[in-house]
Amino acid sequence: MTETRSTCCYCGVGCGVLIESDGKQVQGVRGDPDHPANFGRLCSKGSTLHLSAQTSLQQQVRALYPEMRMPDRGNQSSRVRSDWDSVINVMASKFANTIKTYGPNSVAFYISGQLLTEDYYVFNKIAKGLIGTNNIDSNSRLCMSSAVAGYKQTLGADAPPACYEDIDIAEVIFIIGSNTAYAHPVLYRRIEQARERNPAMKVIVADPRRTDTAREADLFLPILPGTDVALFNGMLHLCLWEDLVDLDYIQAHTEGFAELKQTVRDYTPAYVAKICGIKEADLIQAARWFGQSKASLSLYCQGLNQSSAGTAKNAALINLHLATHQLGKPGAGPFSLTGQPNAMGGREVGGMANLMSGHRDLNNAADRAEIAAFWGVDAVAATPGKTAVEMFEAVRQGDIKIIWIVCTNPAQSMPEQNLIRDALHKAELVIVQEAYASTATVPYADILLPASTWAEKSGTVTNSERRISRVRAVIPAPGEARHDWQIASQFAQALAPLLDKSAQPFTYDTPEQVWNEHRDTTRGRDLDIGGLSYALLENQGPQQWPFPAGAITGKQRLYEDGIFPTTNGRARFLNTQYLPVKDAVDARYPFALNTGRLRDQWHGMSRSGTVAQLFAHVAEPGICMEATDMQRRFLKAGDLVHVSSRRGTVILPVVESDEQRPGQVFIAMHWGEEYVSGRGQSRHEGHASYGVNALTSPAIDPSSKQPELKAAAVKILKADLPWRFVVFAWLDADQAFAVQAALRPFMREFAYASCTPFGRDKVGMVFRAANEDAVATELLEKIEKLFAIEGAEILRYDDRRRGNSRHILVRDGGLAAVALAGDVSAEGWLNAYLQAQEPVAKLGRLLLMPSTTAPQGFTLRGKVICSCLNVADTEINATLEQLDGSPTGVLAALQTRLKCGTNCGSCVPELKKMISLDMRLKTQHPA
Repeated sequence: MTETRSTCCYCGVGCGVLIESDGKQVQGVRGDPDHPANFGRLCSKGSTLHLSAQTSLQQQVRALYPEMRMPDRGNQSSRVRSDWDSVINVMASKFANTIKTYGPNSVAFYISGQLLTEDYYVFNKIAKGLIGTNNIDSNSRLCMSSAVAGYKQTLGADAPPACYEDIDIAEVIFIIGSNTAYAHPVLYRRIEQARERNPAMKVIVADPRRTDTAREADLFLPILPGTDVALFNGMLHLCLWEDLVDLDYIQAHTEGFAELKQTVRDYTPAYVAKICGIKEADLIQAARWFGQSKASLSLYCQGLNQSSAGTAKNAALINLHLATHQLGKPGAGPFSLTGQPNAMGGREVGGMANLMSGHRDLNNAADRAEIAAFWGVDAVAATPGKTAVEMFEAVRQGDIKIIWIVCTNPAQSMPEQNLIRDALHKAELVIVQEAYASTATVPYADILLPASTWAEKSGTVTNSERRISRVRAVIPAPGEARHDWQIASQFAQALAPLLDKSAQPFTYDTPEQVWNEHRDTTRGRDLDIGGLSYALLENQGPQQWPFPAGAITGKQRLYEDGIFPTTNGRARFLNTQYLPVKDAVDARYPFALNTGRLRDQWHGMSRSGTVAQLFAHVAEPGICMEATDMQRRFLKAGDLVHVSSRRGTVILPVVESDEQRPGQVFIAMHWGEEYVSGRGQSRHEGHASYGVNALTSPAIDPSSKQPELKAAAVKILKADLPWRFVVFAWLDADQAFAVQAALRPFMREFAYASCTPFGRDKVGMVFRAANEDAVATELLEKIEKLFAIEGAEILRYDDRRRGNSRHILVRDGGLAAVALAGDVSAEGWLNAYLQAQEPVAKLGRLLLMPSTTAPQGFTLRGKVICSCLNVADTEINATLEQLDGSPTGVLAALQTRLKCGTNCGSCVPELKKMISLDMRLKTQHPA
């Protein structure tokens, strides 16, 4: 057994991990105590990475062999196994013919922030160097492009100026549009520790939702959706009024302040408080804390970026930092938190439609000439390519004939899913290069290319603080899967002769050769890594850029000298004006929908969704509503509702939540049709149900072209679906996710259906459906058969006239599977009984009775709060009844007794919330 240093593959924190393996199987994973990004900490997702790499999953969820649709793509079942040479040759021939007939812009690449830098570089070189098209964009367009545009337009380069160490020494931390406790838990642990060391530190959180991050803030600003520019302009107005700006710094190192000053004069406290929906006193307090502090650090993410005004939001925040000289010094700066493991690396190599290698711009002729000369091509096309939303619209319109999708899932993650799926249907050729055959995009693939993934591939990634880390392979890729850069290189070598070009520039044998070429494109640039090598990264560990030749270490903070990478060395103030969200609420669509992350899941869950215990905290899809909104619509928790935007409709159960104001609702971004769908709402609005992004808006920021995924107007109507069906069962670990995949077609037979895993040491699956009327018995039998509910040993009750049935499989004295149709009132306790693996001999006829009441002596366990150590809210509340003292003391006692919050710490904010509620109740009702 060996332990190998590598990097986590989830968010952009870039945590170091130690992978324990035997060379064939990943046995375990722990945080790398020597990695400067996390010092051994991991979140709930990172600490279960080894569970997502189990051999038992490979045959169930992985793409294992090249496949092609034969002979035509009209029949989606006709894709068959092929071999690499045949597939690559077909691809090269189709690309060459299409390019010769329609031109290079008739093809496109949609790639991913989950790729390694080496993968990214080869694809970018193929598109812009070999083919001559800039139609290559990344799913980073959905998360970080507004941050990129904001940095470039103000500071001159796509370079976060701060570092993680600044969290430790800041006096004020301003968190905006980020539920850091959920999205970047390891960084949030660092914030918690910094506050413990420095009780005087102030944390301000601005967010429409009262998230776990917001609950722990010293000051919470519950701004209305999309009003961030008004907030930042209002804070700058106050800083000007109270003489908290640094006029000497502004005069010496910036330009454009006079124009911005005139604009922010109008953003008075009363005006801003009204726009943002906050108290004037809170706005004033926020501005004073920020401006008076010796070191103010801003942390921000998708709440700023995923907006039709995302660039303005980023720039307005940077304006505030520039005016108060809160950057270029320890503990201060505007620090964007990257949403993917290598979105930063992709930006470094120019893997987007408007960028080029080494932070060069397509609109700069000198930059284009440099890269053309470096690659040995005549020229790089000057016209920017299609960005993500534009790209799929061009596919739908027929302008782009071939689209190659790599390591991303647009049939889940892109807005306005009707547009995306229409485009995928109309494309002449769809190529999907993917590790997971279970994603929603794979069925659209005419060609499926199996790719390696975490623990199987080697290369580099760059995290949010500009730190480059090595990713290392410890096990072989399954089946015939290949590395992404290898697939791209082999394709380029086959295509080049067909375009009468040389294949030699793509004859890479190792990822290090690719990385060295990328390194050479950065020399003399703001991100110069000329002094780095694989050997140095191996021997000295992860390093920050810039790290030019001759340097001993990378640069921790940028712009400490007040010189910026602009034409005149000065930072620029952008004259930012507040504009409302594009998809505004009105009488017909009165609710503002927000989307965001769950604590224990990531993106479309192609990886995290294979770890059953990560569903313990939030088990199934739902829409979070405020209590009075529910009461006005006569809704109770668990009721199904139609959620409709101007683009689509989904059906979801209601979850009561105190996190948002009345008039606002929330759906987790992760729920795509892999987990929740239905046949489409033909009886309601005529839209198909493709998960949350059937609802979201394709409106884009004019500068960054990032879509406004965080803001959509919706209406909510109770769903009249009285007939219900639910099946839950333990399944063989070697079959559970194959069963889930086999169930997906059946989900379209119901108005509403969901399917999610559960369990810990064992894996189970729950299938839930609702319909206007009882469905055919034959359909239910097919579904039950997948759960092994068939044969003479099944306990049965059937009332076909009423559409009611209860079928139960008992194995080894316990519940193994339960199927309830029509009357599902007993589901709550039966499901809990099954998951608790309680013996059923004493229950007798209770098993087949439609009772909502659990058997005497059996207590429902409740919601799991600590997924690492499997601690539920009932156990926590029972322990809290026995505890008294300060919140800190009670938390410590909880951690000692139950161990909750002692592993990754992601549940600590929720534990604090439970402690606070318990203390309030004890005060109101003393014993």
